[in-house]
Amino acid sequence: MQRLRRLVWKEFLELRQNPRLFGIVIVAPIIQLTMLGYAATTDVKDVPVVVADADRSPASRNLIARFDASRNFTVIDTVTSVRDIDRYLQRGDAWIALAIPTGYGASVQQGQSVALQVIADGSDSNSTTVALGYATALIGEYASLIAADAAGASTAAGRSTAPAIDLRIRVWFNPQLESRFFMIPGVLALLLLLVTANLAAMAIVREKELGTLEQLNVTPLRRWELIAGKLLPYGVIAFIDVLLVTAVAVFWFEVPFRGSLLLLLATSLLYVVCTLGLGLFISTVSDTQQQAMMTATFFFLTPMIYLSGFIFPIENMPRVIQYATYAIPLRYFLVIVRGIFLKGIGLDLLWPQAAALAAWGAVVLALAVARSRKRMA
Repeated sequence: MQRLRRLVWKEFLELRQNPRLFGIVIVAPIIQLTMLGYAATTDVKDVPVVVADADRSPASRNLIARFDASRNFTVIDTVTSVRDIDRYLQRGDAWIALAIPTGYGASVQQGQSVALQVIADGSDSNSTTVALGYATALIGEYASLIAADAAGASTAAGRSTAPAIDLRIRVWFNPQLESRFFMIPGVLALLLLLVTANLAAMAIVREKELGTLEQLNVTPLRRWELIAGKLLPYGVIAFIDVLLVTAVAVFWFEVPFRGSLLLLLATSLLYVVCTLGLGLFISTVSDTQQQAMMTATFFFLTPMIYLSGFIFPIENMPRVIQYATYAIPLRYFLVIVRGIFLKGIGLDLLWPQAAALAAWGAVVLALAVARSRKRMA
């Protein structure tokens, strides 16, 4: 027991003598616990809805108002044609579209059967299933109220004119609501982040530990040549991973690939620049491989995984944390890779995410190179 007590005391002394390691071990878990305690929620609320109202009657406006008044839905726009809802679902601005046909109000007033259509984005099967349940319950309750009102109004006539609403649900992009179709493309983005960022950081820090980095500094190599020579091999590994994961996803898990492979590779290049730049930056703030691994895990990789939309919908997070997610490159690449796989959309809709990745990669690379000059000079 005496030896165990001395060993524990020695570890505490070493932790106190290394303030950076103390911050990683103590401060980082507290920050993550605070953030994820609010952000890690599977509740689905404020589902964005676009309405194609071809009737424009008081009855249709009443139905739209019920959706907007519900805490589960937010009506983001009302259009006149079903064709106009495509861009909302493709861009991910809306999860659900409600189509109200022409003559809806007249049919309700006359007690005739009327059909409504709900179109859902099935990319995120779990959230969509819950949202469809909310929509079905809301419309069912609304239909019961209409039926009761119509029955009461027609009592004097001795007959019932209660209308029947025929709700027709259609799910786009993932008709079977297979969760693996949503998760597996995200795994591609996650693997690239873990592999490239960790390997790049560990490789450069290992050179510091062995003392060979100083030897490289006295060679005729230029600074950009040294950095590129250290990062390029991991970029090649990343592209091999892209091809392997894509092949397994398509041929083994039968995930539909509806977009352009060339676009996937091009956007993956932008994303890999971000992750390699992140690994280089981690190496500039770390002196040992253990420190680099803990810095990457606690301060970068874990928050990115939880706050990027990979597991929990960003729309369900508090507003402050939603703003923080704009600084996470994984967020943008998840939209890109799922859009290419499931929706088959192109650069005309994905250019904001691609531009954000390019900007993020340029900033983190510039910052990492600036710090590396000070550390490696």
